[in-house]
Amino acid sequence: MQRTSFESQDCPAARALDSVGDWWSILILRDALQGMKRFDEFERSLGIGSNTLTRRLKHLVSEGLFERRQYEDRPPRYEYLLTPKGRDFYPVVVALFTWGSRHLPRDEVALRLGDRATGKERRTVVVDARTGERVTPDNTVLMPGPAATAGTRRRVELIRALQQEHIKSS
Repeated sequence: MQRTSFESQDCPAARALDSVGDWWSILILRDALQGMKRFDEFERSLGIGSNTLTRRLKHLVSEGLFERRQYEDRPPRYEYLLTPKGRDFYPVVVALFTWGSRHLPRDEVALRLGDRATGKERRTVVVDARTGERVTPDNTVLMPGPAATAGTRRRVELIRALQQEHIKSS
């Protein structure tokens, strides 16, 4: 099945999805962010078919999230090292983890995030780095960026108008 490309879209979220690829890639990145580097480690952890894993790793390397480095000559074997772009995916994994944990019944939560030094459970939220204010749908809007097209500016205006209508009708 041919996957739709979002490369031509203005939205950074859509373009990021194009870069990451699919849910297997997110899980591969999750495991890499916990220290996995080798093909067999990913394969064992995920229970993923080798052909699918090969394709996903190749895509993640081509998108600059991993660097492929040979660690053995006979037979040739490679490890996949996170690049700065790959390491920058960590907050996305934490946000998915947090959202997933929040919406599971408490007795089904098998993993928690903890502080490495103290072992205390982490309570994660997205905050504005400048103000420390929690970022929510109620206090955040889309704004056109420097590369915004006329179409993107119209979309932002439409979204703002819809938000204003919802505020007035509330």
